[in-house]
Amino acid sequence: MTKDIPLYQLHDGYKIPSIGFGTSGITGKKGAESVENALHNGYRLIDTAIRYENEGAVGAGIRRSSLPREEIYVTSKLRGGLYDYSTALASIEESLFRTGLDYFDLFLLHWPNPKQDKYVEAWSALIQAQKNGYIRSIGVSNFEPEHIDRLKKETVVTPVINQIELHPYFSQERVRKYNSDNEIVTQAWSPLSRARTVLQDETLNTLAKEKNKDTGQIVLRWHYQHGVIPIPKASGTEHQLSNLDIFDFELSDAEMEKIDSLTREDGRIDKQDPNEHEEF
Repeated sequence: MTKDIPLYQLHDGYKIPSIGFGTSGITGKKGAESVENALHNGYRLIDTAIRYENEGAVGAGIRRSSLPREEIYVTSKLRGGLYDYSTALASIEESLFRTGLDYFDLFLLHWPNPKQDKYVEAWSALIQAQKNGYIRSIGVSNFEPEHIDRLKKETVVTPVINQIELHPYFSQERVRKYNSDNEIVTQAWSPLSRARTVLQDETLNTLAKEKNKDTGQIVLRWHYQHGVIPIPKASGTEHQLSNLDIFDFELSDAEMEKIDSLTREDGRIDKQDPNEHEEF
């Protein structure tokens, strides 16, 4: 791993970089180039998913980087429509074939899809895939505490990661506390709120000027100081490098609280409630 990015310890013994590179919407040749550039620019955590339909591009970018496999941490996610046990196992194998990798560092259930009531079955498949050597660590995405409680009760295996929507307008304090209390590391998808209103927020812009940083760096530093792994997207080199440049300054307790206060009850970007949203 690059020494410039701090690592977090997972409860299964593995370590993970404290910031990653998101690939949602990045496909084809340009997608492969973006991943290759991200690795050259210092990223060591690459996050993809079956749902993104870009695992091939991600694998190509990894190969083109010429970096040793052990220096790169690769995450993918199981799409909700593939939660039948045997289908899930075969889908993970297909993901390995698409990426050209021998194993994933981390594999997640992408959504709980509670109305389908198959996430425990899918979790059991991830446990088996881990035993098969396909995956080193297993976790979940968009899971509420009650969903994880059920996984723990029925399989006695606790996820190492819970990747959730998390940004200053939706800070997820309850879920973050639950994760921390259960030794689950929190990851943040869309940590910059897909560059929507968060980056125009007056409070954040003022802090950025005071710190001589850009607003995105303030937001990503806020994640880091909360012990959350942000996974921002950035196709261009300038933004890729900027998003990594968050380890040379600190936010005070008062500044962290000021950002915390921006959260909203209706802060979800696309109103995707894990208790209602279904992914197929």
